[in-house]
Amino acid sequence: MAGLSRLAPSGAQGRRMSSWLSQLPHLSRRFFGAVSRRAPSSADQAWALGLLLAGEATLWKQLGNADQRHSIEVARRFAEGFSELSRDEMAGALLHDIGKVSVDLGTFGRVLATVVGPRTRSFRIYHDHEQIGIELLRQAGSTDATLSLLDGTTQRVDAVVALRRADNV
Repeated sequence: MAGLSRLAPSGAQGRRMSSWLSQLPHLSRRFFGAVSRRAPSSADQAWALGLLLAGEATLWKQLGNADQRHSIEVARRFAEGFSELSRDEMAGALLHDIGKVSVDLGTFGRVLATVVGPRTRSFRIYHDHEQIGIELLRQAGSTDATLSLLDGTTQRVDAVVALRRADNV
């Protein structure tokens, strides 16, 4: 048994592997959803675009079909726990992964980046997509309320928790 413990990753690598393994069900669903190139329905697209400011909509349209479908699914799950949400909060839910428009990786590249971490420039961009997205949204004219939900500085801590939960189903 002592020999086997030497084979187990330790330190940061072990924590990264443990974190990755705990996210395996979520990541598996995302992977199989990403393989499909099916666009969101026209009703779903209209619903999403109706919640976004012009600059936000321009960014959202740059997402691939799988990322658009994911953003709609997350926003709908996010809304389930609330009787009333502002347009800004719903926009934040739709745009939570908008920084991925800067990621030049396909589905398999994203999987590899998730598994091995930010070892290359492209993988670092993928891992930093949340901060990149906030900056893109700032430049696109998003409101302070939308940005504060995404950067976690909003007073609505319940909304931040609900958004993370909706994203990690």
